[in-house]
Order: sequence, then C-alpha cells, then structure tokens
Amino acid sequence: MFTMIVKLLLFSSVINTVYNCYQCFIDVDDSLRLCWGHVLTEYNIRNVDSCFKTLDRIFNNESRVIEAGKVGRGYDLMLKNILMAEIMPIVEEFDQQKNYDTVYESRLQAAANNFIAAASRLPRASECFPPCGFQVQGAVYNCVTCQYDSCEFPLDCPVKEIKVNENNRTQMWCKVPFLLPTDAEIIWRYSVERTVLMDRFDEVTVGVDPLYFIPSARPEHSGTYQCEIFSQEHSLVRIYYYLTVPLAQIGHAELQGVFEQALLPGGRFPPLSSTDPFTLWLPSPALVTTCLTAMLLLVFLSLGALHWLSYQTGNNECDPAQETKLTEKKKYLIHC
Repeated sequence: MFTMIVKLLLFSSVINTVYNCYQCFIDVDDSLRLCWGHVLTEYNIRNVDSCFKTLDRIFNNESRVIEAGKVGRGYDLMLKNILMAEIMPIVEEFDQQKNYDTVYESRLQAAANNFIAAASRLPRASECFPPCGFQVQGAVYNCVTCQYDSCEFPLDCPVKEIKVNENNRTQMWCKVPFLLPTDAEIIWRYSVERTVLMDRFDEVTVGVDPLYFIPSARPEHSGTYQCEIFSQEHSLVRIYYYLTVPLAQIGHAELQGVFEQALLPGGRFPPLSSTDPFTLWLPSPALVTTCLTAMLLLVFLSLGALHWLSYQTGNNECDPAQETKLTEKKKYLIHC
C-alpha cells in the first residue's frame, strides 16, 4: 500500500492536475515502467520527471489529442483500445531499459499522431439541440474530465402558445429534434390553469402516440397540456402547450364589413372593442338583397291581384238605361 501511495504522489507531482486521454486510459504502473529508463542526453543521467513532462506536453497540452477524444457515447472503450495499442508496445520495450530523451520524444510523438488519426475516425457525438431535454445521444466523451459531458439542458421546455377558434380542430405533437431510445414512452397530462408544476396536472393518456388531437375545440378545452417522454422510467423531456379557445362572436365580420362601407362618411368605421356589452347580429348583404327582392315581388303580385279583381267587378255591374235598350232590342227581334 505504501508503494502504491508513493507511485501516485510521484505521478501526480509530475503530470498536470488536469486529466487527459493518456491519463484516462493508461495505468500509473505502466507509466512508471515507461519512464523508468528515460535518460537526458545533455547530462547522460536518468530522469523520470523529464519523461512525465514529455508525456504531459505531447498528450495533455495537445488540443488535437483532446479533440480526437470527443467521441460519441459508448465509444470510450474503443478510444482506450486505440491508445493502449500505441503506448503498451513502447512500455514493454522500454521497461527497465535506458533510452535517450530524443528516442522517447520521437516514439511518443508518433504514438500521439497515430492516436489522433485513429480516434478521429470514430463516430462523433450527435449535435445538441436546444433548449431542453436530456439528450443521451448528444453526450460527448471529454478527455479533460475522463467522462461524458451531456448537453446540460433542462428537462422542461418553454411553453408554446396555441390559439384556436371554437369548433375548430387542433393538434399537439410530442416531438423533439434529437434521437430518442426505441423504448420511449409518452404520457400526456392536462391542467386547467397555466402552469408547469407537476402536481397541478392530471394524467390523460399513456402510450407511444406522439399526437394529441382535439377534433372540435371548446372553451373548456383551454389550459396547459404537458407531454413527458420516458425511457426506462427516466424522464427525457417535458413539452408544454397552452391552449386558448375564445368564445365565438357570431356576425362580427358581417357587421364590420357593412358598417365600414355604408354607414359612416368615408366608408370608415371603428371595429367593436372587446368591452362592448353586447354583440349586434346583422345578416349578410346577400341575404338582405334576397329578402328585399322577395318583398318587392310580393307587393307587385298583390297590386296585380287587386287590379284584376276590381276589373272583374266593374264588368259585372250593368247600367239601367243600357238594360232597357237591350230589352227593347230583344222584343223587336221576337216580333220580327
């Protein structure tokens, strides 16, 4: 145990306190074996401290090494295998053997270049998509911390506003721009108030359907809708919609159109404000025209009927003098 503590103290004293891809994957004992025979050419003496500084410069302070190590989730093991394939042969070769610093420099630099070339071909992490969600596929391996860095977005997405007229249909999608696990589960919840507090919601549906559809919206549908995506009982993202369904105003468009064109000078009329105590209903111009035409036709038909009746009555009433003449004429004809 004492020997191990001494090794750790020695290694930490000569390697930068910030981790790197080398220190993430290469064991301390192997590093000590590697640097055991490091000889300074200028003084021809063995110096382990100088070897560790070389490792620090080539691997830790080299941005290309750190960038090459930024692989996607699950590829850190392949990253380790690539580095060990470059370092371990040198460890076995240099163990308990003296070599000049120039040899160390060339061999370690070649190992670093080979690591950069091979690691750069590994799959990169997918892009992080703001502004919300635990994006597993967006995690990237960090050689500085020897662990994966997530996208570090909150689970709760900003509330999206939806306004739909009464009796119209509306739909809300539980979709995200980043990849989801194949076992993802979707839960829809509803709250009558505008909120993102979990205890204010009531569960509506559970399943895999990302669509919530309302075929005919009514004012009582107004409120906050929450979609939460789970995977293996872990929440990945929560999406919110705030739906507003105002009461329908019958005839408002017809009223505004007629008044603007006919009632006031210049054809201008200020629209009714939402504070008006009541909404006046006025039929459309086409309906008014039809009604007036029907009424005029009815008047003309009535006048015609009255004229015809008066004409018939006049023909049936005979003048007494004319009747006397007709009687004498009939007697003459009979006498003849």
